[in-house]
Amino acid sequence: MTSTKTDVVAEGLGAAKAPRLSVVGFLMALPPLLLVLFFVGLPVLIAFTFSLGFTTGPNRVLSMIGQEIHKKDQWWGTFSAYKDVIHDPRFAGDMRTTLAITFISTTLVLLMALGIGIYQRMIGGRLASVMTALTLVPLFVPVVIAAWAIHTFYAGDGFMRSFFSQFGIEFPTVTSTVSAIAIGTIWTSLPFAILMVTSGLQSIPDALIETAQDAGAGFIRIIRTVLIPLAITPIVIAGTFTAIGILGSFTIPLFLGPNQPTMLGVEISNFFGAYNRPQQSIVMAFIVFASASGIALIYIWANVRSAKQSGRI
Repeated sequence: MTSTKTDVVAEGLGAAKAPRLSVVGFLMALPPLLLVLFFVGLPVLIAFTFSLGFTTGPNRVLSMIGQEIHKKDQWWGTFSAYKDVIHDPRFAGDMRTTLAITFISTTLVLLMALGIGIYQRMIGGRLASVMTALTLVPLFVPVVIAAWAIHTFYAGDGFMRSFFSQFGIEFPTVTSTVSAIAIGTIWTSLPFAILMVTSGLQSIPDALIETAQDAGAGFIRIIRTVLIPLAITPIVIAGTFTAIGILGSFTIPLFLGPNQPTMLGVEISNFFGAYNRPQQSIVMAFIVFASASGIALIYIWANVRSAKQSGRI
């Protein structure tokens, strides 16, 4: 009887402590939440209202100095700035270039990461370790340094043209082209993808691979039916992070890309500063944000799938 009363008292104390712990946990999480709210969420909300034609309050000064500012004609705002951007031929070319580079670069990054990760997982050895170590070098090089290095390497007076000219070969000038942007984004995005994909492949138990081999599965069949399906979550995460990073990249296309068409990250800066059209630049920023949100849905799906597999939900 005494033991039962003790248990009841302990359960009552535990139930009383639970709300107190919840409050303490909420207060501990509150500072970063407020930081994100005031320094990220609030400016985003103000910028969104400005794109809809709300030119008073926090947007008053910007609307006074900017050109081609559209003021709201309804209580909810106006889409005139969005129409300006969509009908601008420069935006159409920039959007195509941005999406094409994002798709091509992300695809090549994933293919290279899968190739190196599978080689290390299935074959291994010193060569695989050296390859993995070399591909991680860009992770420790700042993007601006990498962009300038690629520019001087492939420029009209760079190393490649100087080297091949000694043999009478005219090496093409790669800088100021879309190809240079793809090279730069692949070089800077590859290390993270390799880390994610390699860790996912390494986590697959050897017993599954050996079982498939005992059942007569060949190298390609093991990759197709064992390795990739079991590592699909880190592969998807690597792809989504790579795509979002390339979609909003600025330094690489600024240093290596052409003036027109260029990626939207550079064009947003041009519209805001050089063209003095801040409202249109904010519209472009929200279009990029919407595109990145679509990619983020794939990331959320991968996390939910991983949580279901681990039994967390």
